Amino acid sequence: MSARGPYDAGRFHDAYDKVMAKWPAETESVTVPTPFGATHVHLTGPADGRPLVLLPGGGAATSASWYAQAAELSRTHRVHAVDLIGAPGRSTPAGDRHPRTVADLAGWLDALLDGLGIAETDLGGHSYGAWIALHHTLHARGRVRRLFLLDPTQCFAGFKAAYLLRALPMLLRPTPRRVRAFLEWETGATPLDADWVALQEAAVGFPERRPVTGPRPAPEALRALEVPVLLLLAENSRTHDAAEVAARARTLLPHVETEVLADVSHHALPQPAPPGLGRRLGDFLTAPAG
Repeated sequence: MSARGPYDAGRFHDAYDKVMAKWPAETESVTVPTPFGATHVHLTGPADGRPLVLLPGGGAATSASWYAQAAELSRTHRVHAVDLIGAPGRSTPAGDRHPRTVADLAGWLDALLDGLGIAETDLGGHSYGAWIALHHTLHARGRVRRLFLLDPTQCFAGFKAAYLLRALPMLLRPTPRRVRAFLEWETGATPLDADWVALQEAAVGFPERRPVTGPRPAPEALRALEVPVLLLLAENSRTHDAAEVAARARTLLPHVETEVLADVSHHALPQPAPPGLGRRLGDFLTAPAG
């Protein structure tokens, strides 16, 4: 566990609730026990709708980040947006037992799905959450119906050196000013939601656990994946080269659709931009089999 700077829990939760207020009015919240701790999940959409589990990016992205897509996706799905265990949010790790390996993450997500009563689900993730989602799909053959990856990191290519160099000061000695400056650098001219940025700033010092990191999925495992995959990449992403990621994914995944989203960067997803993203995701998730 790390305490990085002054952390005001009240300020963080107020900022979190302000972003969650952008979700559909009928949104509910549940806390699901798992061997790795209590996992907080936001639910919206018809109770009998097809399940869709959403995993946010790392850091302070939180489940709240999906607010711009929640209404559209909940037209046809029962949406389950998850706060990652050990990351900023309302999930609570269980003492010293928290995920330390990719297998642990898969076990946590298996236990979460079991606790939610979900036998089969559509699954989606952004950034680090997409990395978790892809690994889990490879682990849980037959449990994931369709998968979307939103500008995923460490799935098909590594980070750009410039991105890591810019991120390092923020990671080593985070301050609200450094968080904002980093987001402004990565997103460029893309306007960001002020409430979402305030949540990122309020998370400085959050007592988070060290996130699980690891290698990209094995090429032979990706080539054997039968699940339909939608890969959406940010044209202006500074994390990696979008064209390179798309090309590698097409050589590895047998059932993948790839698309580069114009005029958007990595950290401007999935929240306010671009218009029509929720509809694009919904069209993929509801497409007929085959």
